[in-house]
Amino acid sequence: MVKLTADEVQVNKLDSAQQDNVQQGTVPQAIMITVYLAYAEDAQSQHYLTLSVADGTTLYAALKQAGWLIQFEGLAKWCDEMIDVAVPTAKRWHVGVYAQKQPLNYQLQPFDRIEVYRSLSADPMSQRKSKSRV
Repeated sequence: MVKLTADEVQVNKLDSAQQDNVQQGTVPQAIMITVYLAYAEDAQSQHYLTLSVADGTTLYAALKQAGWLIQFEGLAKWCDEMIDVAVPTAKRWHVGVYAQKQPLNYQLQPFDRIEVYRSLSADPMSQRKSKSRV
């Protein structure tokens, strides 16, 4: 079992120097948030990653920043096909946050767990029915 631990990050809090910048009208640096990525490519190959991204980063941008769109060609192809889809469809969707399917333009929140789902090789209901007949 893999345990993911949170990095120590200031989330949605400005330190005193950043507060001074805001009061003086200067733009503070982007606030970084920590997100986690998980992908069970198959039963033997599982990928986990902790990633720091700028606040307001989308799910697609995080996958790209992590290098997963280069590492996993199937995921990249799927993302290219689904980039403009606003509402995830149940059977064709391969990414989500905490087991909830999300569009690729979903803005990440601190400590979100991005999950990449693999396609099912067979319908689970059909498999259960065939097992019960044996």
